[in-house]
This record gives sequence, C-alpha cells and structure tokens, in this order.
Amino acid sequence: MSLPPPIPTRVALLCGPSGSGKSLVAAHSGLPVLRLDDFYKEGDDPTLPLVDGSSDIDWDHPRSWDADTAVAAIEELCRTGRTTVPVYDIGLSARTGTESLRIERTPLFIAEGVFAAEIVERCRELGLLGDALCLSRGPVTTFRRRFVRDLKEGRKSVPFLLRRGWRLMRAERSIVARQTALGAHPCDKDEALGRLATAAGTSKRCTTAA
Repeated sequence: MSLPPPIPTRVALLCGPSGSGKSLVAAHSGLPVLRLDDFYKEGDDPTLPLVDGSSDIDWDHPRSWDADTAVAAIEELCRTGRTTVPVYDIGLSARTGTESLRIERTPLFIAEGVFAAEIVERCRELGLLGDALCLSRGPVTTFRRRFVRDLKEGRKSVPFLLRRGWRLMRAERSIVARQTALGAHPCDKDEALGRLATAAGTSKRCTTAA
C-alpha cells in the first residue's frame, strides 16, 4: 500500500481579541495570509447567537463563524496551495462573492482571525499545524484600536460599536485565557514574529526531509 503524499505546507493560526493587531502581525511576517473573518455566517442565518439580554447578534461568539468551511479551506491550501474563499462584508453582515486564493510553494502561511484558536486541535489532528499564537495588547489599548478601526471602516453603527467595545474590554482577559486553553501561545507582536519565522524554517526543513 502506498503512503499518502506529504503535506507540503503548514498553517500558523493567529488569534487574539478583536483589535489586538493580528492583521498587522500577519502583514509584517511576509507570509501568505488567509483571513478567517471571511468565514463569518451571514446576518440572516438562524443559528447566529445573541448577546445575553440583548437583541444584538453576538459576533464574538464562535457560533457566529463557519469553522467547518474554514478548516476545509486551510486543508486545501496546505495540500494544493490554492482554494476558493468567501468575500465577506462585515458592514453588511453578508458574503458578497468568492475569490481564488493561491499561496504558491511556501512552507507556512497564516490563518488569522478572532476564532482561530477554535480550530487548533482540528488542524493538529489533520497534520496541518505549524504554530498557534494569541496576541494581546491589554484591554484599554485593544479597545481604542478596535473602535478607531471599526469606526473608520463603517463596520457597524456607533452605538453597537460602543456596546460591543465595552463588553469586549471587560471580557478580554477571559478571551485570552480561553484561546490559550485551546492551544494558542500568548505573546506580543515581537514574539509572534519571531515564532512565525521559526515555524516557517521548521516547516521548510520538514518538507525538504520528506
């Protein structure tokens, strides 16, 4: 019986509270990037969770996100270097199309998003995981960066952004604790970039040896 072909690429899962700097670290790494926020469910999905005691959709709950489709895209990228991903408009809470993502020949790519930690174990079991990192800048700094970004991009209404921002600021330490418990290493920007460089080198050596 022939052995299955080796997986040529690994994924580094990059999580952290909304506004913690994931996109910035991903951009500075120089590695290909898969945006996991594009796998949010659409606003009319009946399975979307609500914030307790409110009519607001809880976009910070893992059930607001399509983990199965995200893992399938990651596996296809690791095995073939290409996949089709949804294009998601956060302001509209809707998918507006699809696009082709190609990462060519690379030992490592980044999948970044607030729910990346939710799929650490699944990626490990599939033999896809290169590393898993959780960014945190502190609740106040994260609140400020998140609000300025979301306001600039017109993601939601100002009252919604303020309610969400206050709730996330109070919950940030528990969010980081949960993501760490799921297997993501807590770190700042500099340590994250160092670990990503190391993971890319390790994945390249493993692929060469295989």
